[in-house]
Amino acid sequence: MQLIKKTLLILLLPLLAFTVAHKFYISVTSVEYSDKDRALQITTRIFIDDFEKVLQERYGIKGSLATKEESDMADAYIEKYLRTKFMVEINDRPVDFDFLGKEYDNDIMICYLEVPKIDISTATSISVENEVLMDIFEEQKNVVHFKLGNQKKSFVLIRENNKGMLNLK
Repeated sequence: MQLIKKTLLILLLPLLAFTVAHKFYISVTSVEYSDKDRALQITTRIFIDDFEKVLQERYGIKGSLATKEESDMADAYIEKYLRTKFMVEINDRPVDFDFLGKEYDNDIMICYLEVPKIDISTATSISVENEVLMDIFEEQKNVVHFKLGNQKKSFVLIRENNKGMLNLK
């Protein structure tokens, strides 16, 4: 009888291990230079439900993002959060970005940022520090894709390594 119980436990244990759902926490950011606009154009894609948790835990508001009940203050809080968790540096100097707005695509929030009036010919490096959602989700990974001219580089940023840099010269 004892042997049957042990055998049954050994057979069922692996099955039970896979019944717990594990969510994957990721955002994807693209950084591109526009010759026409002389600006860095940045898009960041974040899961709506993850960002709603940020709004609730950090600011105590129910954002109701992508619904008819979306808070009038949602854009202001999104911008405020991004300014504390997302930084751009050119030649090792922080630069300001403009929050242009956001839109929704199914369960994703796409935020549009821009660093205007960039003289790319004098830039030797561009770096992004992306801590978005890392304060809420320990497993958060932020993918950053750089595309400037013919140079492309991608990084997977985590809490312990949250900065990616593209050397231009």
